[in-house]
Amino acid sequence: MKPKERERGVWLRTELVRFHDNTMPLPGIIPDGRLDVLVDQLVDSLRRIEFIHHIRDHDHDVRRMDPASDFFDPLKAAVLHGRQRHADEAFWLVFLATHFGKHAIDGWRLCRDIYGKLGDESYWTWDQIIDDPAAFGIWLRKNIDHIRNDGVSRRFSNHRKYESLIAPKGAGTPEVIESFVDWVMEFGSNQNLIVEAHKAVGQHPGETFDRLYREMNRVRRFGRLAKFDYLTMLGKLGLAPIEPQLAYLGEATGPLRGARLLFDNDPDSATGASELEDRIRSLNVRIDVGMQAWEDSLCNWQKSPTLYRYFRG
Repeated sequence: MKPKERERGVWLRTELVRFHDNTMPLPGIIPDGRLDVLVDQLVDSLRRIEFIHHIRDHDHDVRRMDPASDFFDPLKAAVLHGRQRHADEAFWLVFLATHFGKHAIDGWRLCRDIYGKLGDESYWTWDQIIDDPAAFGIWLRKNIDHIRNDGVSRRFSNHRKYESLIAPKGAGTPEVIESFVDWVMEFGSNQNLIVEAHKAVGQHPGETFDRLYREMNRVRRFGRLAKFDYLTMLGKLGLAPIEPQLAYLGEATGPLRGARLLFDNDPDSATGASELEDRIRSLNVRIDVGMQAWEDSLCNWQKSPTLYRYFRG
């Protein structure tokens, strides 16, 4: 652990104990080892967030934008497109990165090969997609046997492990993409979507995030975690001025269990999500790390509260 992270860990530990002693009991940190593991998970969560900020601020090779290149990275490509004022392409790449995810072994290969049409000279840019959304599904079905049988490992990430390229009952990638396009194009562009959200709720980053989060129910197969991941990534990459003000525990499993463990010392307690959201907000007033860090760290902490395990997120 770097000196900066050790200092952060000391600060987090001190503030958690102070909050427990002076503001609100945190019985979940009392058993041996629990506090240390929670602090380590918070440090990990903050490191992951700051890594995305590094991507946002860093200079990147233009090959990051090219799906024909081994250097392709959809998040770095989104940053580069954003700097070139290609906002729609930037949002689109973040959406694809969220939908496919980065696999622990395969990396971005699935996202790269689908976006890049398996090495075709053209690829599925935002302009191509909105010109004829149904064409993507036709192309994917035509190439699915090749994708599945050419010996190249292309897998969805752990967060998206239940998703499919082609699935029955309209639950595959073409249907996901068409629903996303339908949602965005109701406003004309991704930027207009953000502008209209601001008009509705004002310039507050949290209120805007919440409105977009709830509107994203229109995107198929994008549940709580996918919506949260997509919107927080837009914010972290500087593509939209949004930030969560809630952990969205009402639709959660792991973060809800983590919050119950922290505040009740029982991951199966009956305390409702709304009450726990209020408690986390109070905690964040004292220890201002942001809702994404609390959501992520509590989820990982409850999986192994007394023995630290590293999670990639």
